[in-house]
Amino acid sequence: MEDKVRQIETEGLQAISSAQNLAALENARIKYLGKKSEFTGLLRSLGTIDPEERPKVGALINEVKTKLEQSLCHKKIVLLQSEQSKKIEEEKIDVSFPGKGIKRGRMHPITQVMNEAKDIFLGLGYEIAEGPDIETEYYNFDGLNIPPDHPSRDMWSTLFVADDVLLRTHTSPVQIRVMKKRKAPLAIIAPGRVYRRDSDATHSPVFHQLEGFLVDKKVTFGDLKGTLTEFLRQMFGEDKKVRFRPSFFPFTEPSAEVDVECMMCKGKGCRLCKGTGWLEILGSGMIDPNVFTAVGYDPEKVSGFAFGMGIERIAMLKYGIDNIRLFFENDLRFLEQF
Repeated sequence: MEDKVRQIETEGLQAISSAQNLAALENARIKYLGKKSEFTGLLRSLGTIDPEERPKVGALINEVKTKLEQSLCHKKIVLLQSEQSKKIEEEKIDVSFPGKGIKRGRMHPITQVMNEAKDIFLGLGYEIAEGPDIETEYYNFDGLNIPPDHPSRDMWSTLFVADDVLLRTHTSPVQIRVMKKRKAPLAIIAPGRVYRRDSDATHSPVFHQLEGFLVDKKVTFGDLKGTLTEFLRQMFGEDKKVRFRPSFFPFTEPSAEVDVECMMCKGKGCRLCKGTGWLEILGSGMIDPNVFTAVGYDPEKVSGFAFGMGIERIAMLKYGIDNIRLFFENDLRFLEQF
């Protein structure tokens, strides 16, 4: 039995010494000191040997067991230190290397165009007013001369929150809110988000509008034309031609849609402008007397004009973008161009 114990000692120490990782070391421990190992079997068989030899063999077995356990403990420390050193080497940071480049964000094109539009009107003497995104039917429709049974309500695909509460379909409710609180003269722009049940390549259920209106004594349609012509030339260039076409809006009379010369074909006619040479850019008109009456103004003493434009549409025309969805996909390849 002594020879067998010495053999296990030699093989065990060799296996422990040659272990290259913690998994191999654990296999060696199980093989030579595990519950089912040959060495454990020898311990259990001590009672079967000659009583005179038993103390000597028992002492040898304990000596070998201690050597194997000490060897395992030492080897485990060595392997742990080695793995830690390797991990540190792999994960260390060389502070002398240049840092990784981080892509810088840029202002969204919608924000850029909105800010540019606001700056133009601020330069013309307008001030900014804001209103809530969630409106009542009165401010969104009734106060703007659009009663419940008016067919023009079909022009807006409204998203209702409750019976009389909705997500505003335009920023025109700000016009009513401001005129109810303040008296003329007024020169106001109202930028903000609006919501409609509409979605395709040129429409989004959430988009941005800029409403504007001016109220004073003796305001004429000529003032409206001059203001919007100046705005569009500052936005798209001094050489851009502008035209006004008769139209209909419930809250203005007379009303006009405003077109700007096509950016792609320079007025010659192309696919974008459908061969007309013109692109519709905004709606406008003289404020209807019924709107003045609704807010407590005397339409015999004051007059005014109003206009509204979609910022996404202006950005699409300004930058030659043919799909409104690009503004909302947050693709850095697209956004980095602005």
